[in-house]
Amino acid sequence: MPFNRRLHITPTLTTVIGGFVFVTAALVLIVQAATSEKVVRNLGGSLINSGMHSLEQAFSAQIEAVEEASSFTAAALSTGSILLRRPQEVADYMFGALSAMEHVSFVIVADRNGNFIQVDRGRADGILVPQFVPKTDETHALAGLISSSRDKTAPFWSGPAFYPQRQHTYIAHVQPILSDGPDGSDYEGLVLMAMSMERLSEVTSDISTGLVQVFMINPQTYGLIAHPALSEVFNLLSPTSPLIELENVPDTFLQTLKSTETVDASGYGIRQGHEMRAGYDALGNKRFVVLQSPDLGPTGLPIAIGAHFPAEVLEQPLEQLSDAILIGIALLGLSLIGAGFLAHRIGQPIRRAALGARAVADLELDSAEHLPGSFVRELDDLANGFNSMVSGLTAFSRYVPKTLVRKLLREGRAYAPPEEREVAVMFTDIAGFTSASEGMTATETAAFVNHHLSLLGAEITREGGTIDKYIGDSVMAFWGAPERLENPAEPAARAAIGMARAIRADNIARVARGEAPVRIRIGLHMGPLVVGDIGAPERVNYTVIGDTVNAASRLESLGKEIDGSSDVVILVSSEIAKRLGNTVEYRSIGQHQVKGRVEPLEVVRLID
Repeated sequence: MPFNRRLHITPTLTTVIGGFVFVTAALVLIVQAATSEKVVRNLGGSLINSGMHSLEQAFSAQIEAVEEASSFTAAALSTGSILLRRPQEVADYMFGALSAMEHVSFVIVADRNGNFIQVDRGRADGILVPQFVPKTDETHALAGLISSSRDKTAPFWSGPAFYPQRQHTYIAHVQPILSDGPDGSDYEGLVLMAMSMERLSEVTSDISTGLVQVFMINPQTYGLIAHPALSEVFNLLSPTSPLIELENVPDTFLQTLKSTETVDASGYGIRQGHEMRAGYDALGNKRFVVLQSPDLGPTGLPIAIGAHFPAEVLEQPLEQLSDAILIGIALLGLSLIGAGFLAHRIGQPIRRAALGARAVADLELDSAEHLPGSFVRELDDLANGFNSMVSGLTAFSRYVPKTLVRKLLREGRAYAPPEEREVAVMFTDIAGFTSASEGMTATETAAFVNHHLSLLGAEITREGGTIDKYIGDSVMAFWGAPERLENPAEPAARAAIGMARAIRADNIARVARGEAPVRIRIGLHMGPLVVGDIGAPERVNYTVIGDTVNAASRLESLGKEIDGSSDVVILVSSEIAKRLGNTVEYRSIGQHQVKGRVEPLEVVRLID
């Protein structure tokens, strides 16, 4: 199936060039954006994961140190390496254990009867003198814990508890001391190592930075266990409130922790299992909170490590990446605009050449614009070749009837072999031209003739006639070829009457200028003729030959005999008149013998 739709060069080039630029740049941009986005997200998440892992490792190391020290101490006591019945020996050992664990506030070793030895760490990291507390001292803050732990056979962590005697909250690790007996393990006592909220807060203070604030929280109750600034509100601790409630936390952002919104941690590359939340501080700045998963913390210890930090730590690289993507898109848009401009510059001379070629095809050479040169060699050659072609055709068209060529082209014929047609032929001539031109210069004569022929030629063209030739001041034209007409007589007659009106209008102007009026004679005849390309191969004319031509010429000459004084005389044969019907007014002037014909010719005069 033929493809009838044609594309315009500028949008086509823009689409093709822009499409290649867009696809190439877009693919590069998408791949780079996707890769960079993944790298940026993983980078930010890796930093947070690394920080959280370091916090977990540091805290876990301290917890493990407590558990190992408790286990080792219990083993030493149960095997007799250290004797419970020698309190001072036990105290000396406890001094050594406590000195190696700065995060532990105090250590207690109790026997099966409830007597215990306690060694405290002072605030200046000094270790206090041990206390020997007999069973009879039921008022001691830890007596109840020691008593309730007698039936335990496995180590455990106690929840945060406020000790009134110390006016502080502690988290303790309890390790039973067991010995092998005849009925299994016998309870010999316990080892208790306790960490205060003050010591844990010091740990968070050491780990926190200017951007990242580290804290410890009870994941079930959201009570704050440790925070760099928690010492400011230790006075709020009590037996009923062993932990600091969020609304009393000396951290305005943590106060809003419960109202923060959960976000997808995986979208930022945060380790799976961590909880991530987002909120805003008192200044309206967005912050993220990452809470350690309970499964990742020390077993049995109700503490989760958390950290909050400005959202820009994770989002700023993504925003910068987004800005880079937007800049890339803008540059891509500029490249498309550049592609459109380039396509326009390339297509402009081609488009002009196409318009010019269309004008040349219609023989409208005057409307074919001159093509400018181009910096592209091929386009410059196209412009030069086209301009030369138009110049040559313009010169050539002065000697070839353009109306004839247009008609042949419309019929799709490059040449016209001779054929017989019924054609109406016209001849015109100026009466008394020789005497009228005697007073003119050659230039004036040429100007006069050209003007006169232009008036007549316009009427012939208007009525679809073909100008065969100019013979001095005379015109020969015909109708019915190369286009076939059902009745060539009518347009030929209308053209003759139009000529009469044009001549009379021109004569009015001539008389006004003081010039003599022009008188013309017109002859029309119709009949069978041979029409087509006549002549040698190197010089061919599209013309008509036959008796009809001679008869039309004789009718024109007869005009001076019929009416030598009239400004316009139009004589036609009866073959013309009988085909006019009522469209044109005429009157018969009888039969006349014309030169070159044996039979007389019925002559009719058109009333113009």
